[in-house]
Amino acid sequence: MKEKVEEALNKIRPMLQADGGNVDLVEVTPDGIVKLKLTGSCGCCPMSQMTLKMGIERLLKEEVPEVKEVVAI
Repeated sequence: MKEKVEEALNKIRPMLQADGGNVDLVEVTPDGIVKLKLTGSCGCCPMSQMTLKMGIERLLKEEVPEVKEVVAI
């Protein structure tokens, strides 16, 4: 499942990088929790939680149905 998540994140990265940010995959737990670290501009952006939940989590759930939740660490 980690490989599927990484592939899906690669689809999102160009959009984040265009705004000076990025995302690193830290862990995918056996129960479907994806732990990410937002970096660059995304790490300190006040809208980062919205980006995480409404953008990244939504796309990951569509691409990888096993994903239950996405959390930032």
